[in-house]
Amino acid sequence: MNYTEQIERLYKRFPSYQVVGNRAYKPGIETIKELDEALGSPHRRYKTIHVAGTNGKGSVCHLLASALAHSGLKVGLYSSPHLVDFRERIKIVTACGYQMISKEAVSAFLSEWDGFFDVHSPSFFEITTAMAFDFFAKEAVDVAVIETGLGGRLDSTNIITPVLSIITNIGLEHCTYLGYTLEEIAFEKGGIIKPGVPVVIGAEDSHTSPVFTKLAKERKAPLIHACEYDISNKSITTDDLDLKGDYQQENLRTVLCALEQLGLDSPETVEGLKSAAATTGLHGRWEHIDLGEGRPSLICDIGHNPHGLRWVFSQLQKEPAEKVYIVFGMVADKDLEAVASFMPSGGRYRYIFTQASTDRALKASELAARLRPFGIRGRQVKGVKKALESALGRADSNDLIFVGGSNFTVADALTALEV
Repeated sequence: MNYTEQIERLYKRFPSYQVVGNRAYKPGIETIKELDEALGSPHRRYKTIHVAGTNGKGSVCHLLASALAHSGLKVGLYSSPHLVDFRERIKIVTACGYQMISKEAVSAFLSEWDGFFDVHSPSFFEITTAMAFDFFAKEAVDVAVIETGLGGRLDSTNIITPVLSIITNIGLEHCTYLGYTLEEIAFEKGGIIKPGVPVVIGAEDSHTSPVFTKLAKERKAPLIHACEYDISNKSITTDDLDLKGDYQQENLRTVLCALEQLGLDSPETVEGLKSAAATTGLHGRWEHIDLGEGRPSLICDIGHNPHGLRWVFSQLQKEPAEKVYIVFGMVADKDLEAVASFMPSGGRYRYIFTQASTDRALKASELAARLRPFGIRGRQVKGVKKALESALGRADSNDLIFVGGSNFTVADALTALEV
């Protein structure tokens, strides 16, 4: 089978959480341990940095990977979900840029381990995690930055023993599996804290701080609070980053703190931070897309839960555009009512409710109906491409189009725009 056939078969046999949601979730790490052992534990052949959290972990991983690459290291980068191409999940990053895992490498891995998959029935995420670890070993990376999938304690990535752990922040998400309180979720995310391994906590509060303190003390892991880290003397601010978004303030502080713990706080790593999006190929984080002269501005952002969308809508209201067209679609299992409380309405805001090309998407009609009691009204257009065309047909050069609400909404927009 060729690459396309292999990927289609993979999704059919082992549906991903990204595609089917909750029914793809497989708790426990016994199967990934068996697969890792069969592979010869490739993750032990290079250093790793482990990143968990509710929001910001993708940005932190890419910022960190770029910084490490600019310090002269060959860096493996494992993140999820992908937006357009499956291979976005597994990258090699150097100071010259990034390279996704090749189609040939994906096909070869899936073919070689097909028999194991038949017998042990690993999850989609277990397969991709093992693929990444194996690929990084074959590529002889110096270090790999590893993003957790869901949670931490029982996440497939948690078989590694990193040189540094990072937990960005804690919000209420995936409560069915992680718990219905911030304390419960912090415990699950804190599962990546390893004995004797330093852990950087990006943001915490009175609910989560005692949890992290207790876990770190039990495991004799040095605990570093990024929120206490002074970056006023650093030669970089969020204005210097090509990763835009107000929420990057918190992420930048976390990464600068992590780099100091790694002994890699240098002019070279600072340059890597400035060009993180370009160096790693990261999309969908307050991403400005140039539509050409005389066209409206367009921004995409993958913020998809209350914790993340609060930042997004707060920043959106600061934009100086005359009218703001919001192409908005969410997945059905998110807390829409919590999001609605801080969505801007009236005046210059024009909503176009849509649904992405996934079975998990909330129908545009239901999205509109559930937002109506909050005074938020708009047009309904099924399909992100058509919704985007509708916005483009109405917006003037001094207007702004925003696309967001979910990874899927942004992915469909980027595909339509051929970004």
